[in-house]
Amino acid sequence: MLLVGAGFAGIYLLDRLRDEGFKVKTHEAASGLGGIWHWNCYPGARVDSKADYYQFALKDVWHDWDWSERFPGWEEMRAYFRHLDRKLDLSRDICFSTWVRAARFDEAERLWLVESETVDGTKVETRAKFFVVCCGHGFVPYIPKFAGLDAFTGACYHTAQWPQKGVSMAGQRVGVIGTGASGIQVAQEAAKVARSLTLFQRTPAMCLPMRQRTLDAADNRRLRETLADSLKARENSYGGVDFDFDPRLAVDVSARDRDALFESLWSRGGLDYWLANFADSLSDPRANAYVYEFWRDKVCARIQDPTVAELLAPTIAPHPFGTRRVALEQTYYDLFNERHVELVDIQTNPIDEITTQGVRTRNTEFEFDLLVIATGFDSVTGGLTQIDIRGADGTSLEDKWSTGVRTYQGICTAGFPNLLFTYGPQAPTAFCNGPTSAEYQGECIVDCLRSLRDKQITRFEARIEEEKRWGELCRQLATPTLFDQANSWYMGANIPGKHREMLMFTGGLPLYLEELRKSHAAGYQDYLLD
Repeated sequence: MLLVGAGFAGIYLLDRLRDEGFKVKTHEAASGLGGIWHWNCYPGARVDSKADYYQFALKDVWHDWDWSERFPGWEEMRAYFRHLDRKLDLSRDICFSTWVRAARFDEAERLWLVESETVDGTKVETRAKFFVVCCGHGFVPYIPKFAGLDAFTGACYHTAQWPQKGVSMAGQRVGVIGTGASGIQVAQEAAKVARSLTLFQRTPAMCLPMRQRTLDAADNRRLRETLADSLKARENSYGGVDFDFDPRLAVDVSARDRDALFESLWSRGGLDYWLANFADSLSDPRANAYVYEFWRDKVCARIQDPTVAELLAPTIAPHPFGTRRVALEQTYYDLFNERHVELVDIQTNPIDEITTQGVRTRNTEFEFDLLVIATGFDSVTGGLTQIDIRGADGTSLEDKWSTGVRTYQGICTAGFPNLLFTYGPQAPTAFCNGPTSAEYQGECIVDCLRSLRDKQITRFEARIEEEKRWGELCRQLATPTLFDQANSWYMGANIPGKHREMLMFTGGLPLYLEELRKSHAAGYQDYLLD
């Protein structure tokens, strides 16, 4: 069996499948463990989920691990993955610095023929009965086709391609294109040391307060007292975290009760204001408007210039709150009170080209020493389609999905036998805590593969009719929500030419796991088995 990727999902499956007696190898493009936490080493890169639940329950590896911060940074996450390696002996079955380029299913032999390439250019072909891709939802960086980008003579990096040795921003004229999560994190660090900082904003980010704090030994001891129960409880929450939506409806309670919940969630920090708010906050426009108005009042109170405040937190919401990626911030809104920080609205003052010295917009020309491209990813599907995966009839996965994603249960797709994928389209994915998804979705995959082996099944494939049913279920679940009203990467809308659709299963983790477990209980009769 060949796995692709050594982030949370790949690690979980490697460890568990070895436990079950499978012969498993992993190909990992990076030089070390961690997936996104290997590649994301830009200044300020940090987890936006609390360490309490952003870790494995697997084999109690948390027993002898202490966190130094409530929201760990990338360096601490790398240390955590080294801890996992020591505890689970992972690296012995991982080929690092090995990129999987292509894979095709050989129907005659019922095997996947996988072509990989090492960092020195050596070609590797692997024959595997099962091919499991664990690339995560943010593996392929998206860089818009800016005119003149190659001509820029300063340093220029996408946040996902940041040099592993780091880049100094001290005393530099820094430009950041994009104000999503990574752009916000870079900006907070750049503002501390840069000579000047210019942010180019297309759509305002609706950031929530992180409420970061350090953790000492006593904090970690208290955390461990209840951690086993907290990690188990993640299975029962919508987002695989240790909290869930308030069952009340915002439109049914008094203004006083609404504000009481809003204030409580705001003070807690983290993603709580997004995923522990009223049950109708992502489905009822009136409820969402209450959530947005409270958020806007909090943000505007921190920004001195009313013109800048209107750009960052418009009077009329540019999209429903929470329907685009919610980022966490520590000092982001305070930056715009500093003289050396400038915000450029590229809706009204668009970028015309990148020049040798910087960026020229319709109205202004800017000079930079360092240009940071924080424009996100070809999310959810990109990690899968960037590999030339070809099914039983030679059709590529990219071609099959060119007019819309089609999966069964978010883990496989018809026409591609013995192929599985994790943290991908039509699964909870971006609406679910990563480690939680790795464990619970991963365990369902382990159950499936063990059952197939026990029954001596050498070929399994999603039934087309079940794939259609799953797609319709995903659409039915998404229709009552407000997500369609935002041009987000959740909808695939950030990539030119990409089919616009909700890419995630929006029914929450408990419902998703219920569906997967039904298949197991029925002996996988919803698949073609041979």
